Amino acid sequence: MNSLAKLLEAALFASPRPIPTEELAALEPEASPAALQAALDELREHYDVDGHGVALVDVGGGWQVLTRPEYTEAIERAQLAARPQRLSAAALETLAIIAYRQPIGRAEVAEIRGVDAGAIIKSLHERGLIDVVGRAEGLGRPLLYGTTPHFLEQFGLRHLEELPRVDELAIALRKPGQAEAEAEPALPGSPVEGVPASASPDGGAEVASATVVEAETAVALEEPPTPGAADEAAEGA
Repeated sequence: MNSLAKLLEAALFASPRPIPTEELAALEPEASPAALQAALDELREHYDVDGHGVALVDVGGGWQVLTRPEYTEAIERAQLAARPQRLSAAALETLAIIAYRQPIGRAEVAEIRGVDAGAIIKSLHERGLIDVVGRAEGLGRPLLYGTTPHFLEQFGLRHLEELPRVDELAIALRKPGQAEAEAEPALPGSPVEGVPASASPDGGAEVASATVVEAETAVALEEPPTPGAADEAAEGA
């Protein structure tokens, strides 16, 4: 490997999070964007061709050196990586609603789920999976939430466009008999399939005890009724 590729490898190895290309460029200001990309390609090829147990992955808006998926089970069995608390079904459902309908307010999430989501939204915010992205124009100007780069990292996504499309979810959520009868193509795996477990202290994709393509996410695709003024006022309180 050339010296730039080695420098990038050292920085990526030391980082517990994906590093955007713009930040990697600061390591060698004189390197051109083409030279930087060539060094990343060389490093990725080095891991792939030489049979290493790690890979260079484009995830969460940046680059990260991660363990390969075939070794995840053995590493977890030996308890060599931290096991973060898994998300509950209710938390996954709420997270899916926010991911597909962002920016979205708490009252609107509650309308879709049928129950108050304040405590779950607070928990997701504390985990860094969602953040406040603005305020609505309605009464009280309630907070609006959206997903974060950390959400992309944990679910093995490069960007939100990699979330399953509505038609893909409709296929994935059909019962086996329905899928066969309609002869529709099946969804080719979840967003985290084939993405190695993170080598970071968080445990990376381990947070995703299930993917966004859970049965509960079907509710996120339904057109929610418009929240009443009382709900908006409560959000802004």
